[in-house]
Amino acid sequence: MHSLEFRLPDLGEGLTEAEIVRWLVEVGDLVAVDQPVVEVETAKAMIEVPCPYGGVVTARFGEEGTELPVGAPLITVAVGAPASGGETEGSGNVLVGYGTSEAPARRRRVRPERSAPVADAENGQVSAPGPAEVADGPVPVISPLVRRLARENGLDLREMTGSGPDGLILRADVEYALRAAAAQGRTTAPPHVEPHARVTPTTTTTDVPAATAAPTGTRIPLKGVRGAVADKLSRSRREIPDATCWVDADATELMRARTAMNAIGAPKISLLALLARICTAALARFPELNSTVDMEAREIVRLDSVHLGFAAQTERGLVVPVVRDAHTRNAQALTEEFARLTEAAHAGTLSLGELTGGTFTLNNYGVFGVDGSTPIINHPEAAMLGIGRIAPKPWVHEGELAVRQVVQLSLTFDHRVCDGGTAGGFLRYVADCVEQPAVLLRTL
Repeated sequence: MHSLEFRLPDLGEGLTEAEIVRWLVEVGDLVAVDQPVVEVETAKAMIEVPCPYGGVVTARFGEEGTELPVGAPLITVAVGAPASGGETEGSGNVLVGYGTSEAPARRRRVRPERSAPVADAENGQVSAPGPAEVADGPVPVISPLVRRLARENGLDLREMTGSGPDGLILRADVEYALRAAAAQGRTTAPPHVEPHARVTPTTTTTDVPAATAAPTGTRIPLKGVRGAVADKLSRSRREIPDATCWVDADATELMRARTAMNAIGAPKISLLALLARICTAALARFPELNSTVDMEAREIVRLDSVHLGFAAQTERGLVVPVVRDAHTRNAQALTEEFARLTEAAHAGTLSLGELTGGTFTLNNYGVFGVDGSTPIINHPEAAMLGIGRIAPKPWVHEGELAVRQVVQLSLTFDHRVCDGGTAGGFLRYVADCVEQPAVLLRTL
């Protein structure tokens, strides 16, 4: 018998790390090919990771709650005689975005001499010696921990030369650069970061002047869903020149129409489904907003299908499930799909496919009892429609003051894909459909 090491696979969708939630096997257990051995939580979903080898578990790496980068060892398995050529074939099955038989073509592997995993006593994480996947690009860094350490301390990795294989930048390289900067009495933090707001992991309080010591308080790690949201929103703000327009609309007739639809004994129609139906009709008239921007090619890509995301607040944080081909669904089908995805979101069982690939997002923040918002676009989409609460307010109706059900609608859009005339036209059409649902019948 001989041992094979199974490492945390590439989980797809750009995910670089995962947190161990629950081990499904113990050391000494017999596992079959493709048997799930650990449950991990990524920034997008809970995933059971199957092992491509069959045999006896001889070691596990990482305790529950530990965050591991892609490529870190998970378990070792003692298997029978190796296949011809000394290589033991994996199952070949695919988990989200990885195969057990070979690495993706766009990456290359560097295989330093394998050694035992090393625990990081400072942040409870496990480093992953052995094969390291190095993504193509100007900065040879694979570890998200190294990138985070450099980012938090304002260190430009493009100015560094790594000491690892093929110039790979290691954690030790970043820590050395930070110590050198401290010894020279300068800060590497960007201008908007206050010097006292950071302390490098390798510096003790005795090495730092009192004026630059970190303030006391509770530190909450930005990881999992919260970390993914932080990264995505920050990227959206950096890359997308967004603008917001808004309008108040009289939703009284829309509410009456929904009441009438639900009074005939057919399956109930949700308000969100009606708003989604209005939204897809508006996108058919203004397709500029169902697009994305490819800055490398300097092109705006108008998308043929509307995959409608909707914001859902859960115990794990904010997630955005996606209704596929929303433009082909009627109000009843939309209601059913919204209900299914919402239930899965709260149960934490959404798949990666149900959380990615959106082309436009509908954000109903009215459920929180607020009227308006200027939401951040869900990168790489081009726009987001916000819906405030529907509440009785004074309104001039047919020339007289009346109490009507009023809602504020807001549209945040990428100014690269269209100008204000297009955005305003989209929002005005949505408001017209809300005020006079019969307008929508012309597009059905």
